[in-house]
Amino acid sequence: MLSLFATCARGVEPLLAEELRAIGASGVRPARAGVGFAGDLRIAYAACLWSRTASRVLMPLAKVDATDADALYRGVLDIPWEQHLAASGTLAVDFATDTNPAFRNTMFGALKAKDAIVDRLRDLFGERPSIDTAAPDLRVNVRVRSGSATVSIDLAGTALHRRGYREAGVQGEAPLKESLAAAMLLLSGWRETAAGGGALLDPMCGSGTLLIEGAWIAGDVAPGLLRSHWGFSGWLGHDAEVWDDLLADADDRAEAGLAKLPPVSGWDADPDAIALAEANIARAGLRGRVTAGVRGVDAFAPPAGVSSGLVAVNPPYGERIGEAEAAEALYRVLGERLRAGFQGWTYGVLAGDDAHAATLGIVPGATHALFNGAIPVRLDTGRVPEPVAPDVTAGVTAFANRVRKDYKHLSKWARREGVTCWRVYDADLPDFAVAVDLYDCSDGVRRVVVAEYEAPSEIDPVAAGIRLKQATAAVADVLDVAPAEVRVKVRRRQRGEAQYERIGQAGRFHEVRESGARLLVNLDDYLDTGLFLDHRSTRGMVADLARGGSLLNLFCYTAVATVRAALAGAESSVSVDLSNTYLDWAKRSFALNGLDLAAHRLVRGDVATFLSDSAAGEGGRYNVIFLDPPSFSTSKGMEGTLDIQRDHATLITSAARLLADGGTLVFSTNFRKFRLDEAALTAAGLTWEDITTSTIPPDFARNPRIHRCYLVRRG
Repeated sequence: MLSLFATCARGVEPLLAEELRAIGASGVRPARAGVGFAGDLRIAYAACLWSRTASRVLMPLAKVDATDADALYRGVLDIPWEQHLAASGTLAVDFATDTNPAFRNTMFGALKAKDAIVDRLRDLFGERPSIDTAAPDLRVNVRVRSGSATVSIDLAGTALHRRGYREAGVQGEAPLKESLAAAMLLLSGWRETAAGGGALLDPMCGSGTLLIEGAWIAGDVAPGLLRSHWGFSGWLGHDAEVWDDLLADADDRAEAGLAKLPPVSGWDADPDAIALAEANIARAGLRGRVTAGVRGVDAFAPPAGVSSGLVAVNPPYGERIGEAEAAEALYRVLGERLRAGFQGWTYGVLAGDDAHAATLGIVPGATHALFNGAIPVRLDTGRVPEPVAPDVTAGVTAFANRVRKDYKHLSKWARREGVTCWRVYDADLPDFAVAVDLYDCSDGVRRVVVAEYEAPSEIDPVAAGIRLKQATAAVADVLDVAPAEVRVKVRRRQRGEAQYERIGQAGRFHEVRESGARLLVNLDDYLDTGLFLDHRSTRGMVADLARGGSLLNLFCYTAVATVRAALAGAESSVSVDLSNTYLDWAKRSFALNGLDLAAHRLVRGDVATFLSDSAAGEGGRYNVIFLDPPSFSTSKGMEGTLDIQRDHATLITSAARLLADGGTLVFSTNFRKFRLDEAALTAAGLTWEDITTSTIPPDFARNPRIHRCYLVRRG
């Protein structure tokens, strides 16, 4: 029985696990960006041949010490490579690492592993393998994490999304990766739709990836059937008889499946894209079975004689077009065509951000977070609703009046307190469940974020989409904001690091002010902007407490509280977070305010590990500790998971050990159902005071459960 691991894009793990179970794998264990499983050689080969969503299939050989380059070399040298590769064969090594400082250059790590393999075979046979990065007899994968390396044979050889139907070096603009296309179709229910005879249509098919993957799924065609090279081809453990038997079975299944293929058709407005699609369709063995033609999305309608099926589409979403307005127009037209002629059909639409998805005007049955290469995307799936004629204009005037009233009331407070970023409106009316946050930026431009709270599934999607558009227009008008400066986002129930994950690639930062501090916000690329508005008062309190002393800011995010404290007179600080992205963001804010990084240190690391190391060594004694953890986290840099309800007492007591005499720990959480473990804190000799009410700023007074906050002291 072999221990194996199949890698995949994040978000696809459940699909891959299902595929592996279907081919007979045992011990299937989904993990982050992959799935572990077990099976014999036939199962390993079948995973390579039949998985539509996997990137690679790895066979781990050993886990070795990788605390430094010499240790890695020795560990790899001890592996019996003579069982896997002939001395006269060819070799390639792929190397990846986390933040191990010994391997900042992955080429260096690959070179050390390659040297070990070559040296062992040369010492045994007097001959050494040569290097072939394109099609080696053996491709070795080395993954270093936390001081150890997993050394594996890559049975696939090259990424499994390379099916063989694309002409090398020829592709359309921003092509959809084949494995993502397959995942998109599977998540959209295409296998079930095809089994019922439903059609597959793609009105923006580009080079035809969705059409081909869809036809292969419906036709039971193995996605690896066209590939000419495999990573196990030159492996000494390769069993050609088992592989040939699998290929023969796959050929038989494809012949039988394609004979029952349902209608699969696509269109694109670009004739060059259709020419590419037709060539790819022919290479995929689907000529005459899958059709593609030139047509704009505005003319999209069901073909004659086709009454049901799936519409799957990957519209351009800004990165490919370069003009957000043009992309928005495409989504709007697509939504109109779906609602006009495809009632009752299922659909799967990729979107680059929440604003584009909202423009479609259909509330999805489900939303899946995926990645198209390095670009985060969302896949909305569901059923096109029956036509309705809702009175969506009713209530818009009331909404505009409420926003105007709230703004008039709160703007006096904001001017008096010098607050430039604040919440104007927060779901005050049930039909307009949005939050409206205003940012008066230092460049003189007023910007607004409209965050829609996810509507229940029973809410009519057409009405909801139109209502959001009207609400956005009303906000721009009432707050005197240019429409281009209104950002629209959708807030869903989040777990772990989801609220911090990138949803865009604009990379634009805007300077704002808070109590004299110059801060940077990003209104485009993340669900949150880098500035938690509800913690404004809490940051002020932390700054006052830290004046003249030292501050430890744990789970610091963009370290705004540290900036406030340093400007208020804190003599030193340490800010800890796992994210390089947010620590770099914090560093820019420190520089913007002229803060000394020698006195105010930024530390990348797991908070639990930091606390443990600080307690074991000299550590530090801090006058103030600010502890504001996420409610739940499964970040890859952590050991295990963080559940704030389960773990808060341990975190608080561990952090409190680093308090100076008379020091104060400020603990805050946004977990709505939080209950403080008073018994555990008492047992640790701690006292506490619930100060939540005093930390809720006026613009969040309508929502006093936004967070909980406590002062904790020793003794």
